[in-house]
Amino acid sequence: MLTLRRFFATLGPGVLWLAVFLIVPVAIMFGYSLLTRTDLAQVGGPLTLESWGRVFGYDALFREWVPDNLRVLGRSVLIAGFSTLLCILMGYPLAFYIARQPARRKSLLLLLLIIPFWTNFLIRVYAWILILRPFDLVPSLTATFLGMVYAFLPFFVLPVYSSVEKVDWRLLEAAQDLGAPPFKAFMAAVFPQTLPGLIAGILLTFIPALGTFVVSDILGGAKTALIGNLVQNQFGQAGDWPYGSALSFLLMGAVLVGLWLYARAAGQKGLEELI
Repeated sequence: MLTLRRFFATLGPGVLWLAVFLIVPVAIMFGYSLLTRTDLAQVGGPLTLESWGRVFGYDALFREWVPDNLRVLGRSVLIAGFSTLLCILMGYPLAFYIARQPARRKSLLLLLLIIPFWTNFLIRVYAWILILRPFDLVPSLTATFLGMVYAFLPFFVLPVYSSVEKVDWRLLEAAQDLGAPPFKAFMAAVFPQTLPGLIAGILLTFIPALGTFVVSDILGGAKTALIGNLVQNQFGQAGDWPYGSALSFLLMGAVLVGLWLYARAAGQKGLEELI
């Protein structure tokens, strides 16, 4: 009895919170993914795996594979991956630059990095329409990339900056003293120390970019519709909640796979730091 009381006094509130706001909604969404869309955008019986088949491109009505959904998935991965690559190329050097500045300037640069979060995300995306309209870049794939890099670059820089702050620069000096060229010394002594932050930054950039629908909808238009747009459309205009629920599980699966890969690469300590 005493052990049970201690459980409810310590872990109980956290477990209750997770059950009510995570486990129960996920279970409800899974139940919806097994239902059938009826007339007037309603759902009901019988239970079916049709929505799950449509996720992977199988059309049960015509009994054939339709690759349209797979193209959207592939496009989403490519756009999210390229946006993440741009964040790496821009954010990795920026994190080092900020970390190597004096304390006062470092604080100012970090403040400038997080100031955009003080404004609503939707407003910031709409602002890019005004910026890119004179160049006739809206809607376009280029505008989508610019919007994604702008939106997710801070999520990449901050964990990398945290890793750079912990770098032991004596290892770099030792490698240089032993005659290693600058680039080789950096890759051998510094880069491994920043790898946990780099992987965390990649996950915090790629996963939101994969599921976003606001940036691609506003700046990209129909030609750059991503899987996030597809999910949003199913719960909105199309009213196909079973299909939207199944697609949502696909996104959650991508998140879990990403966290598993991070745990494999950075170890349990790295995973705890990310959480």
